[in-house]
Amino acid sequence: MSNVLPNIKANIQNVLVGQEETITLLLTGLLAGGHVLIEDVPGMGKTVLARALAKSVDGKFGRAQFTPDLLPSDVTGLNVYDQRAGEFRFQPGPAFCNILLADEINRATPRTQSSLLECMAERQVTVDGETRPLEPPSSSSPPKTRWRPWAPTPCPRPSWTGSCCAFPCRPPAGRRSGPF
Repeated sequence: MSNVLPNIKANIQNVLVGQEETITLLLTGLLAGGHVLIEDVPGMGKTVLARALAKSVDGKFGRAQFTPDLLPSDVTGLNVYDQRAGEFRFQPGPAFCNILLADEINRATPRTQSSLLECMAERQVTVDGETRPLEPPSSSSPPKTRWRPWAPTPCPRPSWTGSCCAFPCRPPAGRRSGPF
């Protein structure tokens, strides 16, 4: 077990070069059992970072692009009528994963943002009055909580107060940020 964290860090560093501080902060938030808020401009590697973490802990990666027309059910899932069976069946949304990237949450309506806040605060999703627990990370991951990096632009205060830590995803040393 003592080699698990250094192995996860090394694996992520193989994919995201020059981001040692960001990876260390990310793993600190993960070990603390909190959510992680990464605020930065597009193209800094936030999606790559989240995917690499999910693969490193053998977890399922999910992504939700928060747009003004996104509905809460687009995040949490919804009940869909199955004509053949003559009943409703639950179709899970992207929140049903181990590592969720909720991108640009500040663009969504407050109602849609609140659906993500239930996932973060209560580790569950309620759809049509039925509560479903969310998956914890896989057993190869030391912590027993979920992790989410999100929002390349500033989030509304209520969205990130439940985060364990917040930090930018900085460009590698010697590299300039922005378009080339």
